[in-house]
Amino acid sequence: MSIYNSIGKQYSQTRVPDIRIVNAIINLLNLPKGSVIADIGAGTGGYSVALANQGLFVYAVEPSIVMRQQAVVHPQVEWFTGYAENLALPDKSVDGVISILAIHHFSHLEKSFQEMQRIIRDGTIVLLTFDIRLAQRIWLYDYFPFLWEDALRFLPLDEQINLLQENTKRRVEAIPFLLPHDLSDLFAAAAWRRPELYLKAEVRAGISSFALANQDLVEKGLELLTADLNNGEWIRKYGEIHHLQEIDIGYRFIYTTLDK
Repeated sequence: MSIYNSIGKQYSQTRVPDIRIVNAIINLLNLPKGSVIADIGAGTGGYSVALANQGLFVYAVEPSIVMRQQAVVHPQVEWFTGYAENLALPDKSVDGVISILAIHHFSHLEKSFQEMQRIIRDGTIVLLTFDIRLAQRIWLYDYFPFLWEDALRFLPLDEQINLLQENTKRRVEAIPFLLPHDLSDLFAAAAWRRPELYLKAEVRAGISSFALANQDLVEKGLELLTADLNNGEWIRKYGEIHHLQEIDIGYRFIYTTLDK
């Protein structure tokens, strides 16, 4: 996650927590107010603060100083510098664990999941992740095919589930997260119905696969997208997407449950 020391300087401007993701996390955690959770790979702390506002106390763990410096101070959020593979938290010190669109940056998933299991009591581990193999190939990948190719390097969902299950000894379930057309958290595919947003440098800067890509390929895609938006070709080819309110592009919540 240290890559965000170089690419995360404007992260908090475009990665604004979406209330529907917050509500899904709250529902899956199913914890009373006052419970303590850990947010692993917390970034600028957007979801940490949002969950604190819902009455939880949050240990926010993030290795990037650039990300942490953008965090909003909140009395119910305590920050820890560190990596998922070596959490500076005591055994059985939290009631729940979350990690939102971060596990693809972890260097060692097995150790990360073992650490989550070490620090949690009997609560739920909730991860928002994705598997592009489950996604339909939308227009975005016609202009930026490297996004599709880059995502194929991440573990398939069933392997993520198996790793979480093996390293926590808990049952793991998955549910789709259909992306609404008006997400406030502008991660990779979030602007699927708003192509003009990908023309904004600050939006691309908040998406690691754009920020780390070959910039010649990015520029080529931007030129094509700009031209097609200006001449009406994008609407002609993809305009039907405006009739959709939400779409499945491979994003999933996976979460643990204790066998009774």
